[in-house]
Amino acid sequence: MTHTDSPSSTELKTIGFTPFLYLSNQPLFHVCRDVPLTDALAQASDLLYLAKSLTMDAAYTSNNDRHAWAAHYLTAMSKAVIDDVAKVLERERDLKHRKANQQQ
Repeated sequence: MTHTDSPSSTELKTIGFTPFLYLSNQPLFHVCRDVPLTDALAQASDLLYLAKSLTMDAAYTSNNDRHAWAAHYLTAMSKAVIDDVAKVLERERDLKHRKANQQQ
C-alpha cells in the first residue's frame, strides 16, 4: 500500500460505512474508518491491478477457477473502497452546496 505523508486534520477520510463480502445477507467486512482518501484510492488501485493480473491468468489457464475467485474478491474490496470514497466526496459536495445556498 502506498502511504502519503502524515495527513492534515482537514484531509478528507473514509467514513467506514461501506460493507463488502456478504454471508447470509450480512456483511462480513466493512471499509475502515478514518483512512485518508488518497491512501484509500491508492490501495483500491493496487487491488484492481492485482485483480486485472489474476483475470489475465484465469483467461489463459484451463480448468482452474482460483484466479477468477481471487479476482472476484479483490474487485469486491476495491469497489467497497471506491464507494466509501464516493460517499465522502458526495457529502462534501452537498455540504458546500448547502453552505453556498445559506450565504445567498
